[in-house]
Amino acid sequence: MSTFKVMQFNMQFGQIWDEAEADRAPIDLDLTIAEIKSRDADIIILQEVEHAQPGGIQIDPPPNYTRLKAALTGYHSYFSYPKADPRELPFGIGLAIFSKTPLSDSFRLDLPSPPIEFEFEGKKKTPTDRLLIGATTTLGGRKLHILNTHLLAYFMLNSSSEQHMEQRQLVVAQLRKLEGPALIAGDFNVSNRDSLVNQFAAAGYKTVQMNEITWRHRPYVLDHIFYSKHLHPQRYTVKPTQASDHHILIAEFEFKN
Repeated sequence: MSTFKVMQFNMQFGQIWDEAEADRAPIDLDLTIAEIKSRDADIIILQEVEHAQPGGIQIDPPPNYTRLKAALTGYHSYFSYPKADPRELPFGIGLAIFSKTPLSDSFRLDLPSPPIEFEFEGKKKTPTDRLLIGATTTLGGRKLHILNTHLLAYFMLNSSSEQHMEQRQLVVAQLRKLEGPALIAGDFNVSNRDSLVNQFAAAGYKTVQMNEITWRHRPYVLDHIFYSKHLHPQRYTVKPTQASDHHILIAEFEFKN
């Protein structure tokens, strides 16, 4: 294998994009699946796979992930919910990695959220913890570490991850432990992209792009694919889709000799 394709996608549990009724748009998982399959990526990295249930209940087996697994024949996969929490709000939760080659050494790491108070539907709330997952695969005889995360959107809480660096620091600490080729993709939920990119660069990781907007609600680059020095990105593209409020980020890589 000379190159491999990576797809980064916050799928918003299958809720389509409707600018007029963004919060009430219908769920169409068939559209999500068709969009994912059409990209024919070697590695698919997904956030917000499931729709959070009232009281933080986590359905087992996860229904959307189960349908994705059935549809994505020929892929190996790993999924994890975040830590169960009755405070969970009715948005998207759960991370998944799909790979055309077998996955091994999978792991999950809880990313604690600070007790920042905010108001939701007239009630005082505090955010639930976030998550980092990872696994290893082999492509063309080369081992590759794959990580996936979805960080807290501090800008939605009138704060910022520059004031609360703990989640980002935990992710960077995990990256520093890795040896050899590695990439991490996800919805980093950081409005100040320069801050995030500089922090990850200090740990030896570059992003494939930081200029094209990846979120429809605000002009932010929230979605990234960061890669280690052992990889060379050949090309990337940001693909708008009606299958989510996030655009799809696709990048093709080759291993450096």
